[in-house]
Amino acid sequence: MAHDHNPIQGGHDDHDHGDDIDLIEEGTTPAAAAAKEGPDQAWRTYAPAAISLVLLLGGIGLDSYAESWFKDPVRLIWYIVAYLPVGWPVLKRAWSGIVNRDVFTEFFLMGVATLGAFGIREYPEGVAVMLFYTIGELFQDAAVLRARRSIKALLDVRPDEVTVLRNGQAQTVKAATVAVGDVIQIKAGEKVGLDGTMRSVSGTFDTAALTGESVPRTIEKGEAVLAGMINRQSLVEMDVTTPYQDSKLSRILKLVQQATGRKAQTQEFIARFAKVYTPAICGLALLITIVPYFVVSDYQFRDWLYRGLVFLVIGCPCALVISIPLGYFGGIGAGSKQGILFKGSVFLDLMTQVKTVVMDKTGTLTKGVFKVQEVKPVGIDATEFARLTAALESKSTHPVATAILEYAGKGYETVTVDNVEEIPGHGLNGTVDGKEMLAGNAKLLRKFNISFDEALTQIPFTIVMTAIDGTFAGYFTIADEVKADAADAVKRLKADGIRTVMLSGDKAAVVEIVAKQVGVDEWHGDLLPEDKVREVERLKGEQGTDPKAKLAFVGDGVNDAPVVALADVGIAMGGLGSDATIETADVIIQNDEPSKIATAVEIGRATRRIVWQNITLSMVVKAIVLILGAGGLATMWEAVFADVGVAMLAILNAVRVQNLTFK
Repeated sequence: MAHDHNPIQGGHDDHDHGDDIDLIEEGTTPAAAAAKEGPDQAWRTYAPAAISLVLLLGGIGLDSYAESWFKDPVRLIWYIVAYLPVGWPVLKRAWSGIVNRDVFTEFFLMGVATLGAFGIREYPEGVAVMLFYTIGELFQDAAVLRARRSIKALLDVRPDEVTVLRNGQAQTVKAATVAVGDVIQIKAGEKVGLDGTMRSVSGTFDTAALTGESVPRTIEKGEAVLAGMINRQSLVEMDVTTPYQDSKLSRILKLVQQATGRKAQTQEFIARFAKVYTPAICGLALLITIVPYFVVSDYQFRDWLYRGLVFLVIGCPCALVISIPLGYFGGIGAGSKQGILFKGSVFLDLMTQVKTVVMDKTGTLTKGVFKVQEVKPVGIDATEFARLTAALESKSTHPVATAILEYAGKGYETVTVDNVEEIPGHGLNGTVDGKEMLAGNAKLLRKFNISFDEALTQIPFTIVMTAIDGTFAGYFTIADEVKADAADAVKRLKADGIRTVMLSGDKAAVVEIVAKQVGVDEWHGDLLPEDKVREVERLKGEQGTDPKAKLAFVGDGVNDAPVVALADVGIAMGGLGSDATIETADVIIQNDEPSKIATAVEIGRATRRIVWQNITLSMVVKAIVLILGAGGLATMWEAVFADVGVAMLAILNAVRVQNLTFK
């Protein structure tokens, strides 16, 4: 079933079930309004159908047991009273469509069919058709509301008020009034209202609303905290870095609100089909009623009018016009549960056609955070070597220095460090525990005439060499860490028949090591942004002339934005990704897990499968019952099943995508 605000029917009204997430907030669907406004609204919503049902059953009973007095005009008045609670709203919508020059809507079909049934004195059938049509509408509203809940939940994770520290006092203010640079407090169990950086030493946050990740995340001082996270421990403070309207969550909400406006090709086809199909059904019903007059010897107008009316009821395209957009909306909701945002149902379809996935390395397949991979001391205890090197590196803010500090632990703070000099492009020089110490690259050691094995310069990773009192003391190798699920992501994509390619601006030797770790089919390193564009264009060309073979690019950095835009499907790692890439992308993976790429493909395929199941179910059942109706073998009761019953089955099937299990 579908309301008069569904433009798939060709109407000119304001809303569509699949186009406006604000529908629920406004309470414009009956079931939504009932859910929002409580028992009184629920009574007003469901009472008309309940009244009609009671009167219909009473009328059928009186038809059977009180024939002596239950006759016209009493019988007619009884069924009119039973009809009006459910029929009057539909007739009003039909008239509104006629006034707006949109005659051939489902409301017009139902109005003509049921009034025609009254015209030939088939009162119970006329009431029954309209009653079950209305019940189908209510059922549909409940299904739409359920399909929206996982997406609408995002609207509830951004608090309107926050606690800000001003002049040493904690004040509760509107989040929209907080300025960049202000300090806010987040109590235990409270939601973060703005983006910022951690001011306290550390905190544990639930990020499920943003990323779909159930495991709490520990955030250290100076690290990013995003609106929508929930503080799971003691009171923490953070510095605000982004205005309320520009927070990452605010942008996500805008993307969600726009998501269902970008329709899939299947939806567009059904919209075009319905505009032709509905008038055709009306024309055929008219022909079924009139043409037999010229070819049938014992033509009875009442019998053939009844067949035409049955044909109208059967032909109503309700199941198609609601179950298909509802199926796509369910797919978007299923993605949201998994921390995947599709910016429109069209991208659910496109994900089913992806044959090549091209991935950036840093931040996509790797964490984008330096980690010590190997420590090789020479003539010194490994723990002492790490402690002394960390003490010197503590005077630097370079990411490499941060990696060594993290590896060494807490012991280095007690070491005395003096006379530190940072030599740009080389490293550090200083006095550590009274010893002259160097820490940096090969150029630094050569500058101070320290001899070392030149073969070390061939190590593909970043290498930090050290010297103590003029003697080579060992080295650290440091590299970006591969994400835990990167190899699984590639494996799943390959299992789905998708080619995997990695492109990176990092050194080719490093790229090759990562590529072999995760198992991609092809890789290229030492690429500038324009080189990535050229490679993506080449890969798209290699897919041949098959219009259904699509290429997806997955990235997170600003330099990835051009190729994200160039790809058939642009996918952004939204947790740590740049704003430019997120805005450009068609699909956003909020928890930065590469395995979600394969999940997005699976959700797209499941959604498309359900949509085509609904199309097939609707068309086959309707075709069978249309033939039976035209031949006089189907009554309006079968017509009700073909219309309302199939619509209900299709709606149930459509919302099923939200209950499917994805990895």
